[in-house]
Amino acid sequence: MNLILFTAEETARPLPRRDPRAAHLLATLRRQPGDSFDCGLVNGPRGKGTLTAITEESLLLSFAWGEPPPPPDAIGVIIGLPRPQTSRDILRDTTTLGVARLDFVATEKSERSYAQSTLWSSGEWRRHVLAGAEQAFDTRLPEVSYGVPLADVLARLLPGAARLALDNYEAATPLSRMSVVEQQPVALALGPERGWTAADRALLRAHDFAFVHLGSRVLRVETAVVAALTLVKSVRGSLR
Repeated sequence: MNLILFTAEETARPLPRRDPRAAHLLATLRRQPGDSFDCGLVNGPRGKGTLTAITEESLLLSFAWGEPPPPPDAIGVIIGLPRPQTSRDILRDTTTLGVARLDFVATEKSERSYAQSTLWSSGEWRRHVLAGAEQAFDTRLPEVSYGVPLADVLARLLPGAARLALDNYEAATPLSRMSVVEQQPVALALGPERGWTAADRALLRAHDFAFVHLGSRVLRVETAVVAALTLVKSVRGSLR
């Protein structure tokens, strides 16, 4: 954790010793009473926390807040719902890279049982988003949805965004050659692990998506999304 995140409610009560953040403060950072650490309020400011006391059951903390970080880049990622472990990696790494929204959509080739995973039903997914933000020294979390049909997500996209869909089979243009206006919002779509169907492609084209590729090599979804986001952020001026 480069930044330890808390909700507003958590800052008003002691931190239990069983909490992973307590273990990180004591075992990894080796903080003692009176020591400070970097912290943040979820979707709020960053600041400094101070470990004021250690008891058998909890840590007592105080907080001093500064300014909030800038909002995440106006990039939305649409992904055909992958297997849970792949989703965990994507939740963490896309948050670290900084995106505004993640939609894990149901497509024709999506395995529908993935939406029933405890990753989603138990709320575990939020832990991976928090880990991504803490890695990035940021407090901003993307909005996340899962299991919504692709058609429904495409229907609610805001106008004015560059719309790009990765496809190994029908795309003729490399993503690196796409023209995106600096700071333009971007909607980036990636198919599920078994790819887009003809119906998916027709739906994407009907919503003005351009098909692009990352080269001739077939990548894992979690690798492709990181590579594609890096390129998108570069062409829209987000990596300066």
